[in-house]
Amino acid sequence: MWKRFRKIEISSRQWIIVITIVSLTLMAVSIFTDAIRNPIRQGVSVVVVPMQKGINTIGTYVYSRVEMIANLKNVTEENKELKEKVAQLTEENSLLNQNQIELQRLRELYALDDQYASYEKTAARVIAKESGNWYYVFTIDKGSEDGLEVNMNVIADGGLVGIITEVGPNYAIVRSIIDDNNNVSGMLINSGDTCTVEGSLSLMDDGYVYVKYLNSSVEVKDGDRVVTSNISSKYVEGILIGYIKDVTMDSNNLTKSGYLVPVVDFEHLQEVLIILDQKEIEE
Repeated sequence: MWKRFRKIEISSRQWIIVITIVSLTLMAVSIFTDAIRNPIRQGVSVVVVPMQKGINTIGTYVYSRVEMIANLKNVTEENKELKEKVAQLTEENSLLNQNQIELQRLRELYALDDQYASYEKTAARVIAKESGNWYYVFTIDKGSEDGLEVNMNVIADGGLVGIITEVGPNYAIVRSIIDDNNNVSGMLINSGDTCTVEGSLSLMDDGYVYVKYLNSSVEVKDGDRVVTSNISSKYVEGILIGYIKDVTMDSNNLTKSGYLVPVVDFEHLQEVLIILDQKEIEE
């Protein structure tokens, strides 16, 4: 038995030959593998590289679109916030301007109160008017409960507006001097000569009303002031009505007529003063 497994002895020369054969074999395998692997690698590269480029391009495009949408959403939200801020600032600015305008009107009303300090007055706000551009008939927010009565005079903008024609518990209706055929007895403040101021809505489109029945001998020029006269049956004395314009001799050579520019802005009335003192006419 021990003879069968007798030790096999290999010489150094044989080892060198074996190692040489193994090395050559490995080299051949390596060369053969590269020869096979390179064409495969190149073939794979031809297919894979374009795919990788395409995938990269698509990925870049998708990322850019996602980023653009995100930025657009942010810009939209910022734009919405800015619009809300602009709307808020616009509203605040509008309220501020409105308050300033109202304050100016109240100051003018206060100055008018001082101008006619000898009369007792109360303020009221215009709440409705007849259709059209002019405040020829309008409603105010005070009435009999506030002491208002028919025929009380109404003033604004430094002069005569009209007269109260109807009174309710909490409202009153005012008919202005520009209403058709509404006549006011006037007086030239420089000379004391009397005249009649006659309303005309059609003429108001040019900014005038009529002034009639001036004595032919009266010296009058454009800009002369006309106030309510002392002989008026309903209007208290000395309220400014307006300014003379283009007075000429009438065909009868006895009187003069022309136009009068009202001092009141009858297109933008908002607040008025009511003179509580009524004209007293002796029987």
